[in-house]
Amino acid sequence: MVLVGRATEQETLARLLASARLGRGGALVVAGEPGVGKSALLADALDGAGADGGVRVLGTTPAETEQDLAFAALHALLRPALGLLDDIPAPQAAELGAALSLRHGSGRDRFAIGAATLSLLSRFAEDGPVVLVLDDVQWADRPSVDALAFAARRLRDDPVAVLLAGRSGELPDAVLALPRLDLAGLDPGATATLLATAFPTGTARPPDVLHRETGGNPLALLELAGDPVDAAAGLDAPGLPRALPGRLQRAFARRLDALPAEARAVALVAAAADGDLRLTRAVCARLDLDPARLDDAERAGLLSAADGRVVFRHPLLRAVVHGDAEPALRRRVHRTIADELGPADEDRRAWHRAAAATGLDEGVAGALAAVGDRASARTAFTVASTAYERAARLSPDAGDARSRLVASARAAWSGGQPGRALALLDEAEPPAGPWSVAGAQLRATVALRAGSVRDGLDLLERAADLAGVDDGVLLLAEACRASMYLVDTVALHRVEERLAAALPEATSPVSGAVGLAASGATGVLLGRDTTDRLAAAVGRLAAVDPLAHPAALPWLMLAPLFLRDRERGAELRALVDEVRTRVGVGALPDVLFHVARDQATSDAWDRAAANYDEAARLARETGQGGELAMALAGLASLESRTGRGAACREHAADATVLCEERSMRFGVVWCELALGDLALSEGESGEAVDRLTALAATLDERGIGDPDLHPGPELVDALLRTGRPAPARTVAERFADAAAATGRPWTRARADRALALVVPDDDEADRLFASALAHHARTRDVFERARTQLAHGMRLRRSGRRVAARAALRDAWDTFDDLGAQLWGATARTELEATGEHVVPRERHGPGALTPQELQVCLLLADGRTTRETAAALFLSPKTVEYHLRKVYTRLGIHSRDELAAVLADAG
Repeated sequence: MVLVGRATEQETLARLLASARLGRGGALVVAGEPGVGKSALLADALDGAGADGGVRVLGTTPAETEQDLAFAALHALLRPALGLLDDIPAPQAAELGAALSLRHGSGRDRFAIGAATLSLLSRFAEDGPVVLVLDDVQWADRPSVDALAFAARRLRDDPVAVLLAGRSGELPDAVLALPRLDLAGLDPGATATLLATAFPTGTARPPDVLHRETGGNPLALLELAGDPVDAAAGLDAPGLPRALPGRLQRAFARRLDALPAEARAVALVAAAADGDLRLTRAVCARLDLDPARLDDAERAGLLSAADGRVVFRHPLLRAVVHGDAEPALRRRVHRTIADELGPADEDRRAWHRAAAATGLDEGVAGALAAVGDRASARTAFTVASTAYERAARLSPDAGDARSRLVASARAAWSGGQPGRALALLDEAEPPAGPWSVAGAQLRATVALRAGSVRDGLDLLERAADLAGVDDGVLLLAEACRASMYLVDTVALHRVEERLAAALPEATSPVSGAVGLAASGATGVLLGRDTTDRLAAAVGRLAAVDPLAHPAALPWLMLAPLFLRDRERGAELRALVDEVRTRVGVGALPDVLFHVARDQATSDAWDRAAANYDEAARLARETGQGGELAMALAGLASLESRTGRGAACREHAADATVLCEERSMRFGVVWCELALGDLALSEGESGEAVDRLTALAATLDERGIGDPDLHPGPELVDALLRTGRPAPARTVAERFADAAAATGRPWTRARADRALALVVPDDDEADRLFASALAHHARTRDVFERARTQLAHGMRLRRSGRRVAARAALRDAWDTFDDLGAQLWGATARTELEATGEHVVPRERHGPGALTPQELQVCLLLADGRTTRETAAALFLSPKTVEYHLRKVYTRLGIHSRDELAAVLADAG
């Protein structure tokens, strides 16, 4: 059938499909009210695509009942491509195979399925352009929609067009960020053309009246124009529009009422059986109904039966068939379907048993809870949440009902529904209590990740009160981390005391290692020397499998970071580097943030920038505001050092807003330090003094004793540049006193540099600079060493020792230049030239000339990974990896992966 009045929309879809045929992918969501012609528009586009040949279609239209069946829509869509499952990286093949019940196993997290879907679609498209079509997306199970949306956002370099259609106001959240086409009703001219074609002899009411009443909705025009009852009703209220879905349902109900009772019953069976013709016939036989009576409905134009399927004229009609049936008959049909399905299809069988239930029933509740267990194992958490909740509603025992509601809440949280999770928790365990350990811990997790860190801290401590010793230690360790983010020393003292009391009673090696690391880190923030404690924790953590014990994962990087020691922590860095390729997408932003932070304290700045950028990108896509805030703060800190002022200020501003929303003062401290140090490097010494003085006062007010967070050395430099030596000396001496209590080489090096800047005697300054450099040699932070060399060289030059100054300044300039610290490098170059040495500026080349994502691609390829493995690790399509690689080859003037590996090796 030729579409009427849709030329603009047809052109939009045609361009998308043409782009896919040329190798450039895209996605589009077609949204509109029921009956407006979404399905017809998609069908027309596919007819056009098929006419050109070579385009393969993956498509499905889910029934409303399928939204509670885990990955039903995804399985239906990908079925033609599943023969290529073993062509994608093995871990992804295992994840997707388990999700679709094709292989044994369980998933890591819900985002991994989207990454695997991306890889499979990309592989399928290697053999020719693909159009993926999901109609009635509002009824697809949410895990399938999440996976498809994840893939659709990344298929821009593949010959894949993704078309989704759904009802306005009912679209799943996952597709809202995709390009959208809102389909309105036909205009008056198109309305008249449609009606003239469908009703050659004319309609009971003029086309303009029908258009006014229906808004040009094509289904409403065709159904109501020939309905004498509706026509009479319409004359009673001329010109007044009415709710179309309800009006259409009444029209469909009148047509159903005209059928014999047995025909209506058979149509009910077909509706309840999701259009499965074989199942419909089998159930009719059990109910002593004649399935041939479907012909009555088919002759009435209400449905069609072919190719093993019963297809209703419109989903609204199917809803009328099911909803208007006698409740007793409807339950009997569902019960009979459950009996016919048997144990071979447990999930569908459980849902039909639930639809047939008339009261509390532990048998049905247990079956639904098992559905939830299976869905959770496949990372279909939203489906699991629905199953657990329904199980709770049918549970005769109050305790079982509560535990199943908590399970539903946990699944809702894992599925990205924090509001639903809290509502279920409040029903299961009222906020006033009493709480279970599981419920209290879940409340804390939701607060920490999606709400207020302050609330999360309180909830963690309450959960620790309820837990056993080992679980309590892990909860208190997380409470220590929350206190750090809050920069709350009162809480740190309180939690650390509880942790110290509990640690001797811990029996689990994991709890012991994590608790020791948390205690050591807390001690550092409180100004104590806990080096031995942290060193012991590093040794114990090396024996922990962080995939089996996720609570240990952040501490694998935090313990070495707090040590700031070149010699210790290497084994944990190697473990994290191996683990990061196997953790789920949901956990990756936090892991990448800590990896980047560690790299930023060494000479691997390019890699740190790439990992911060990737952490921020994934945090945005997975809705993790706290992780996004810290990744942006990390970027701001690094950009301050590289002299990228505009980017630093932008990221610091964004991070500050996010941190303040969540009471994450730690991130705000980082941003203020970054902005103060940036001002210092830009020569804005007055601004630097103001910012750094305010930051120092804030830390003092909060009782933070950790000199590593304090801007003392930077403030000393800024004060001296503004001609204030007396306050600079006071700051330097106070900082040195605090550093002496820590014993950490990184801290003591910075303290000696600050003192060297303010002492009047050159010999004493030389001694302090030498001491600082000796401490620097025990750390991985070459940037801080270069700042010490710069400060020493500047003092040597000003005291007339130009030859000695050159060596220090040349070393400083070399390091700044290698790191990409542009403004600090410019200062070192100016000072070096003032000694009489000619310095030739060097252009950034190698990895420093690449974008963060290009560098990520290159690093993985240089490590020996294939294009597919690299794409899987970065959650990109292989075509996107190839696109980045072509750009890198051009930019670096190379032609092979061997040359690429050599460039990266030369850059360190």
